[in-house]
Amino acid sequence: MFRANDPIVRFHQLTSRGRAPMRADRSAMGTLPMRAVQYCEALTSATAFGWWLFPPIDLELLWDGSDVFWRCDEAPDWMPLQTAAQLPDYVEEFDRVAPAALKGCSPPFLTALPEPGTVQLWTGLIAQTAPDWHLLVRAPVNLPPAGGICLFEGIVETDHWFGPLFTNMRFTRSHMPVRLRSDYPLVQVQPVPRHSYSNDTLDRMQVTPGPSELTAEHWDAYHASIVEPNSRPNRSFGAYATTARKKRHQCPQGAGAADGRGPGACPVTHANIP
Repeated sequence: MFRANDPIVRFHQLTSRGRAPMRADRSAMGTLPMRAVQYCEALTSATAFGWWLFPPIDLELLWDGSDVFWRCDEAPDWMPLQTAAQLPDYVEEFDRVAPAALKGCSPPFLTALPEPGTVQLWTGLIAQTAPDWHLLVRAPVNLPPAGGICLFEGIVETDHWFGPLFTNMRFTRSHMPVRLRSDYPLVQVQPVPRHSYSNDTLDRMQVTPGPSELTAEHWDAYHASIVEPNSRPNRSFGAYATTARKKRHQCPQGAGAADGRGPGACPVTHANIP
């Protein structure tokens, strides 16, 4: 039962190993260009939106085009993933603390999915969100991924489904091992309110068919965002980022990221636009 002052999300670690979830940072672990971190608020806000999740152990996966194999430090020989596999020694760990009726019900760590070259991996976590808040599970934003796999995205209704938090992966190469590190983010989860992806919300879209349909208010906004700043050759860089950060600090909910009004938002890709 959530109370008004409870967090939006609470992660429950069901294993004694693995790194705890952590807030995604604006620099993508220092991998973003410095100019992007300083000036591109749209990029850094997206990068920092959510929390990073990590594999509970270091492991390697291999797909030979037909079957999937895996190994880890505790089991260094390649093992076929025919159906599902548990974390090493986890069955005993789970059964020591689980109620009597749930002993023997530990979640699998890896599961071979029916589709060729696809695997499900458990993060070692269960997530619980506030009512009407769900989690978008996806690959880390703007962070170089582990080579050889790509992640499927999904939205989990974690406000009422209290189960293991998985991610589904697809191999993009065969006959070469894919290494997943327990100290490098594998998944990013982002909180989304239920209404934000409902049909009622997504059906409320309009398209203006050509520039002749723009109103005087639209042209005034374009002038303020693009034309007027470019008329000042000695202007400082990062005006958009400065404005967006001020709005975020003024918001009582801590929100207020980029409004996504067009390419003028990012001087990294359009250096002459603030």
